Amino acid sequence: MNKTIKANICIFIAAVIWGSAFVTQRMGMDSMGPFYFNALRNFLGSAVLILVWFVTHKMGIDKDMEPEYPASPTDGFLTARRKMLIKGGLVCGVVVCAAGVSQQIGLQYVEAGKSGFLTAMYIVIVPMLGVLLKQPVRANHFVGAILGVIGLYYLCINGAFTIAWGDLISLVGAFFWAVHILVIDHFAPKLNPIKLSAAQFFVSACLSLLIGSFVEEISMEAIRSGAIAIIYTGIMSSAVAFTLQVFAQRHANPTAASIIMSMEALFAVICGFLFLGEVLTARELFGCLVMLVAVIIAQVSPADLIKKKNS
Repeated sequence: MNKTIKANICIFIAAVIWGSAFVTQRMGMDSMGPFYFNALRNFLGSAVLILVWFVTHKMGIDKDMEPEYPASPTDGFLTARRKMLIKGGLVCGVVVCAAGVSQQIGLQYVEAGKSGFLTAMYIVIVPMLGVLLKQPVRANHFVGAILGVIGLYYLCINGAFTIAWGDLISLVGAFFWAVHILVIDHFAPKLNPIKLSAAQFFVSACLSLLIGSFVEEISMEAIRSGAIAIIYTGIMSSAVAFTLQVFAQRHANPTAASIIMSMEALFAVICGFLFLGEVLTARELFGCLVMLVAVIIAQVSPADLIKKKNS
């Protein structure tokens, strides 16, 4: 089995984890508010990633993940790298906190499967934000965006042309996930991805805990009741799935990787049906299908297909 196939398998597993996590995230809302849940899962995810970094450091392979790491780093280089890690952790942490909390609030009102598809809109939103940052945007990005809006109409808008509160909050979360992708794109090439992820989750957890202490209540009984959801999302979704993605994308084709990762929306629907008994209406299923097509089109360029065919 070659490296590309192994990488695609790793990304597929990550998509399954992310999709199934919508179920446990919704279950977590039964015992605590979105801020405390986000804080606890992110503290756990950060701790696991710190452990992963510690193990890789002891094995002497952590420097291989450091971009442009000299054989004999100077004090100035190490200081600059630490400052970059702090800056990246703060920026990415604030954004991932906004994204995660928005998603959790939305899950109080929206089915897990529907939330998965709304969240998947970040792949369509990213190129639209890229225009503002003067990044190249291809025709398939615009086609994907238009189809995405059509899909959202069938998925979220009712006959009175109104959008439900949970749908709106979930879309806000998708916007912040799109912003998160862009800030990660800026900082990731400059930092060890495991360190950056651990830092951002720690910042997100601290911020969520701070806000939660003013607007929510928590108890040990609530933590015990939501323990399974916290453990699964903290370890599997935040730590394991992220690590699989980081290492897999060293060998995976970017277009193929993006399409596979977007499959988390399908797994969210499947897991919502299997474990929560959620059933979407025919209208909502059609909206999901259109959004799935939009996500795929936004990632596949006709030029890439022609190039692959001729290669």
